[in-house]
Amino acid sequence: MLKRANLAKPAQRVDDYFASIGWKPFRFQRSVWRAYQNGFSGLVHSATGTGKTLSVWMGPLIKWMRENPDPSKWNPKRPPPLKVLWITPLRALAGDTENSLRQPIDGLQLPWRLESRTGDSKASMKARQLKRLPTAMVTTPESLSLMLTHEKLLEQLSGVEAVIVDEWHELLGTKRGIQTELALARLRKLNPQLRTWGLSATLGNLNQALDSLVGNSPMGPVRIVEGYRKKKLKLESVIPNRIDRFPWSGHIGTKMVPQVAELIEQVGSTLVFANTRSQTEIWYQHLLAQRPDWAGQIAIHHGSLDTTVRRWVEDGLRGGSLRAVVCTSSLDLGVDFTAVDLVIQIGSPKGAARLLQRAGRSGHQPDATSRLAFVPTNAIELIELAAAQDAIKQGHLEARRLLNKPLDVLAQHVVSIAIGGGFESSALHSEVRTTVAYQSLSDEEWQWVLDFVVRGGDSLTAYPDFHRVKIVDAKHQVTERRTITAHRMNIGTIVSDASMQVKFQKGKTLGTAEESFLSKLKAGDRFLFAGRLVSMLRIRDNAAYVKLATGGPDTVPRWMGGRMPLSTELSAALRRKIHEASQGQLIGREMKSLAGLLEVQQRWSSLPREDELLVEKIKTRDGFQIFIFPFEGRLVHEGLAALLAYRISRFRKTTFTMACNDHGFVLQSPHDIDFAAAISHGVLSPRNLVDDILRCMNATEMAKRQFRQIARVAGLIQPGFPGQRKSSSHLQASSNLFFDVFAQYDPGNLLIEQSRREVLDFQLEATRMMDALDRIAASRIVIETPEKITPFAFPLLVDKLRERVSSETLADRISRMQADLEESART
Repeated sequence: MLKRANLAKPAQRVDDYFASIGWKPFRFQRSVWRAYQNGFSGLVHSATGTGKTLSVWMGPLIKWMRENPDPSKWNPKRPPPLKVLWITPLRALAGDTENSLRQPIDGLQLPWRLESRTGDSKASMKARQLKRLPTAMVTTPESLSLMLTHEKLLEQLSGVEAVIVDEWHELLGTKRGIQTELALARLRKLNPQLRTWGLSATLGNLNQALDSLVGNSPMGPVRIVEGYRKKKLKLESVIPNRIDRFPWSGHIGTKMVPQVAELIEQVGSTLVFANTRSQTEIWYQHLLAQRPDWAGQIAIHHGSLDTTVRRWVEDGLRGGSLRAVVCTSSLDLGVDFTAVDLVIQIGSPKGAARLLQRAGRSGHQPDATSRLAFVPTNAIELIELAAAQDAIKQGHLEARRLLNKPLDVLAQHVVSIAIGGGFESSALHSEVRTTVAYQSLSDEEWQWVLDFVVRGGDSLTAYPDFHRVKIVDAKHQVTERRTITAHRMNIGTIVSDASMQVKFQKGKTLGTAEESFLSKLKAGDRFLFAGRLVSMLRIRDNAAYVKLATGGPDTVPRWMGGRMPLSTELSAALRRKIHEASQGQLIGREMKSLAGLLEVQQRWSSLPREDELLVEKIKTRDGFQIFIFPFEGRLVHEGLAALLAYRISRFRKTTFTMACNDHGFVLQSPHDIDFAAAISHGVLSPRNLVDDILRCMNATEMAKRQFRQIARVAGLIQPGFPGQRKSSSHLQASSNLFFDVFAQYDPGNLLIEQSRREVLDFQLEATRMMDALDRIAASRIVIETPEKITPFAFPLLVDKLRERVSSETLADRISRMQADLEESART
């Protein structure tokens, strides 16, 4: 109970509450509270674990207490109407967020009702909320969009005073972020006095982030509030006992398991982050094999596990009963685990902001030190860590690139608004253009979207199923119950391969895995899932039934979306570290530990400076190899490899095979290529880049696959209803049919154009490729012809070997190659 609870003014009540939990408000928190009282919207940027949540949450509470100064009139049985919407990027965070927000409500003895509304919420609660919304609601972008389709909720939503978007950096630059922008524009239309606040810990483009959050013509004043930008941080590397001078990726660092186990043993609780769900399964098993007595004390957490499993793990972390959790980005955000002493990152996080975000999961208090240990999966990743540390020290965090008017998201939103009471064309067009994403939406594009949802565009006019929106008395509405139900069941922009539930034969659900993986398994095949070894029994009713198994796994599930590209900022920092090494400067223990590797690279070839591009030509028994090292990230290198192969083949008839990683790529040919002559022919020129990309890659097939996602978001194809989901092959076939029809009969279809643009922008990173080629054009090309495979080239050669069928195991073959190269390096 707070002292003087019935007498104190709101400011004093808040101070008393903070004192009761042993805290004192920070200056930036008070600054946000004042700004909120004065009608401001804004963005709070502060390090993880420094009080961002309370900085925005207390503003609405203080305002309500000032408007209702007599606590004797507060009646918990008659809570105030809806005041605050709190948007979280992950529904898995909703429960934890709700608990965090409830503490001040209870501590201040306010009569507010706080609830969540996500895909995990019970149907009975959702039905109750359709009658009366709580005072404050934690929800997701998808659930907010779904609420906008219920006309009877609009009056309550018009009373919303504030929308708070948590972890705005996770939504910014994504279609879910665009979905949020459109929903915010609708709420501002309902209430022009709406305050909008966002929270972020790791952003490089704050002004753009703020503009996207509040719209391009905000109704009131806006500001950015900087909190604690530099929290105490301790980054350390787990240096292997022996550094391979010829490293390779693929063994995901499991040789380091004993050292990781020792680190875990030294502290109370640890989060072990891996970059993919497959890696979490493997690392969990290796740690358990290393320390069998830890059974029940370590756990696994990723987004494909069942909700009950994830909640059990989260509760174990909070309660201190778990020694360690092996996880993916599913524990990157929001969840407040003050008990975590150490974060361990397996493999490069591919970005300074992500490394900082994960480090902040430990020491999750303003005055505590965040501690992260980095475990490389190959030696060269130590350079990436050294580069990331430099970027963090210099404040060079990654900017989130914004999306520009994706019409699939707009089409979905237009149907949602047509269901939720309808709209007049000019009014909704003006509303949509208040968002940064659609501020340049032309009249022609808007009319195309309307035509698409009203009659299916030029190609689908003859099919009534695509006449979703009707025009009644100049108002666009959806009148058919079947259309309304199908739309509500499929709202959202998250598109992934069709998934199946994985269950024990007695019915307990473990989680989900992608259909494309499970459908290839035979009865009896063993695989790792949810930290257990299971074997397939059968697939029935869209579920894979399994039983516990013994022995070793035949395979590990692979989920799509696991590859993270090296960020532009980290690429630049990586090149700077190699430049320093070329000048004999090995700064930091990571770089010093690589002295042997870098010495061999310099002796056999060279270490490129920042203004150089290294090319190595090496003859092997498999052919002539050209290794090129732009250090621009895997996605850029995939495009560059295909581009160079295409351009070289135009003046020298040959065939190429290729492999890529984050540091470079290799082109293998049966013929010796004069690369200096190739340069003179313009193979590295930025001219005609897009045309050449479209010619050299199967751009049409890539666009078809991208179009499946667009068709799903735009409502052309429906995944089906729960328990009756359509297979991924069925959805792909359906979207391919639409693509072909549009390409033949409606070549100006804007969704086709969008799919091609998204392939260039996101799958091939064409803009970044152009920047890389511009940089290379101003660089000196260093062509080396080493006699042996160099340390930089070795990982690429290993990736090439994976494609070949060999009677030897890959590891055995690589070990012999490493031994031969080490012998040569010693002489």
